[in-house]
Amino acid sequence: MMKLLFATALVALSTAGLAQTRNQAAGAGSAGVTARLQSQGYATVQNLRRGPDGKWVGQATRHGVPVTVTSDPAGTTIPR
Repeated sequence: MMKLLFATALVALSTAGLAQTRNQAAGAGSAGVTARLQSQGYATVQNLRRGPDGKWVGQATRHGVPVTVTSDPAGTTIPR
């Protein structure tokens, strides 16, 4: 019985930790995406908006050239 309670507690704690990590990533919002884009060499990041698919789209400059960027939840950035 004690082992079952312990196992249940471990599952509950690990599930709560995973949910918190996901919420922190999602909660970073446009500020988190802006910081990520800046760390990838983009500047003047603006007009970020999140689509229904979870991808962020906005405008930025890289090496002085204006681009439209798309950033997915995994951190992949696609300039257009």
